[in-house]
Amino acid sequence: MKATSTVQVDNDRVIVTEWRMEPGADTGHHVHAHDYIVVPLTTGVLRLEEPGGGAREVALQAGASYARPAGVAHNTINAGDQEFRFVEVELK
Repeated sequence: MKATSTVQVDNDRVIVTEWRMEPGADTGHHVHAHDYIVVPLTTGVLRLEEPGGGAREVALQAGASYARPAGVAHNTINAGDQEFRFVEVELK
């Protein structure tokens, strides 16, 4: 099952996307082309599958944002039992 995304803003400075992930849904493997900020809208656990076969689970809290640099590569999976939602802000 794939996560769903809705682009809310895409201009010359940022891309703002809302992501919705049902339990077990994933984003598919991807590499971030831009520095980005994630703003969790719900609390939950995501499993990150990283290059080389590594994986880890991270607990995220609604409203507790974090930032990562361009070049991050992973597949993100909702490891919880509830829908997980977040907003991703990519800086161009």
